[in-house]
Amino acid sequence: MCYNEIGDSMSIIKESVLGFAVGDAMGLPLVNIERETLLSNPVTSMNGGGMYNMPKGTWSDETSLTLATMDSIIRCKKIDYFDLANRFCLFLKGEYTSVGSAFDVEETTKRALTEYLSSGGDPLLCGGKDILDDDNGSLMRMLPIALYCHINKLKDKEVYEIIKSSSSITHADSVSVMGCFIYVYYLLFILNGKDKYASYNMIKFFDYSMFFDEDTISFYNRLLKTNIFKIRVTDLKSESYIVYTLESVFWIILNCNSFPESIVGAINLGGDTDTIGAIVGSIAGILYGYDSIPENWIGNLKRLSYIEEIISLFEKEMGVYE
Repeated sequence: MCYNEIGDSMSIIKESVLGFAVGDAMGLPLVNIERETLLSNPVTSMNGGGMYNMPKGTWSDETSLTLATMDSIIRCKKIDYFDLANRFCLFLKGEYTSVGSAFDVEETTKRALTEYLSSGGDPLLCGGKDILDDDNGSLMRMLPIALYCHINKLKDKEVYEIIKSSSSITHADSVSVMGCFIYVYYLLFILNGKDKYASYNMIKFFDYSMFFDEDTISFYNRLLKTNIFKIRVTDLKSESYIVYTLESVFWIILNCNSFPESIVGAINLGGDTDTIGAIVGSIAGILYGYDSIPENWIGNLKRLSYIEEIISLFEKEMGVYE
């Protein structure tokens, strides 16, 4: 049995998943708004509206795909890639959503799942393999993978294979896989008791030779070979390209010191605010604990009881309790 090694009262699953959903919902109304606009009038509360004109508390594909991944693990009691792909396809039809329909689905994911549905073949062969496919669509659903690997105390080789295969359902290019690997391992280091700065240093000096391709690794040079938190915010590109998303996430996490500050910082970067907000929320939820998440932010989440039900079932399956 594995207990929370970070917080005292709530499971790591509840802290991270609710932090993730809050970041998604906070960021959704601000998607594609220019940073200059937000910095001149920062958003500090959960709102509705935005380009999709959704009510306050609506979460999007980030949380939907995370819940679908959790549900698959609950039902299969392992990571089953066919079941994952099938549940992602159910999401396209409205399952696992906050408002009964899928919206804001990124194109690489949609294209890969459409191919899987039409071919009926191996889901691991359907993911985009081109550098143009390297958006953050698989990164956004890696939180349950990290939790699964941590709780089951998997070895590095096993973790790599699970990340690679899970990502490849929609995103098979090595740059996408490496980005997912960096995020998962950062979470694993934190879950194993390292602070956020020590975890970042461990990410920087990790052995990435399993990617074989120096060109792949070079895409992450700014993140891995400099101190990303020391660059100017004006040098960040908070876009959906996976490298830029991770740079923004690490910049926020390493420069902020509470859950609310982290989320407000993330969503006011502009650009792909729901994904950046969600991933920041997953890390900040673990770092600062459940009680650090404002009650009204959690309380305003659409279908909160549904999210909590999935969390509870996942906790039971993983053997993590309060």
